[in-house]
Amino acid sequence: MLKGVLHCHSTYSDGDLTLVELREIFVSAGCRFLCITDHAEYFDAEKTAAYQHECEQRSDDHFRFIAGLEYRCTNGMHVLGYGTTSPIASTDPQEVFRQIGLAGGVAVIAHPKDDALEWIETFETLPDGIETWNSKYDGRYAPRPGTFALLERLKARRPDMTAFYGQDLHWRNQYRGLFTKAGCDTADRTSVLRALRGGDYVGVKEDLTLPSSGDLDPDLLARFARAHSRSRALRRWIGRAKAVSDGIGLAVPAAMKAQLRRMF
Repeated sequence: MLKGVLHCHSTYSDGDLTLVELREIFVSAGCRFLCITDHAEYFDAEKTAAYQHECEQRSDDHFRFIAGLEYRCTNGMHVLGYGTTSPIASTDPQEVFRQIGLAGGVAVIAHPKDDALEWIETFETLPDGIETWNSKYDGRYAPRPGTFALLERLKARRPDMTAFYGQDLHWRNQYRGLFTKAGCDTADRTSVLRALRGGDYVGVKEDLTLPSSGDLDPDLLARFARAHSRSRALRRWIGRAKAVSDGIGLAVPAAMKAQLRRMF
């Protein structure tokens, strides 16, 4: 299996890191591929061509960028289009799923909000997967068990839906320890996307191996629930403290911001 990274952003949209820097970081981490998904609203035809060209230029037999986009939809939903950079005019998520599929990509709902879970269950057209752990949105310590429960319910209608594990990397000092191992021998676009589409991969974080099925042991889910609750409470406290400091004109030192991003 080849180690790689899902859901990253670069300076082509709102990320801190260039493609050159991303390659250096993830080659050092033993990765062979990176599915990059910069925000679609930053692109026109000319910039898309430059993005595709540089992703190809910075790729070789040792490491490959697989260019994709993250599409903004209604109700604040974001949809990852792994492996496709096609423009999509619609903001209806179900139409976005269809267009990503027609372009040969893999459609995944990114970091679904808790208040959107019931809405997602009303969709007639379902995506290829749900991002059940986004280490930026959920935090580095644990995902939300509710996203795994959502996936389980949706699989009653689409059994081949899978759980995705993404970093949502934006910041230079952000946590970067959540990886994906894909069941392929080479890191070319076709092989990696085939593995993602077919569920032939696992999520990896330190000593944890997380199945593409999203079927987790109840004890692990309970552990995640406790850890996420603690992490969320601390993140909320930090957010309130920042709001107070902003309100009185007290800037948070850059070094402290960087350290918090490493922690969470």
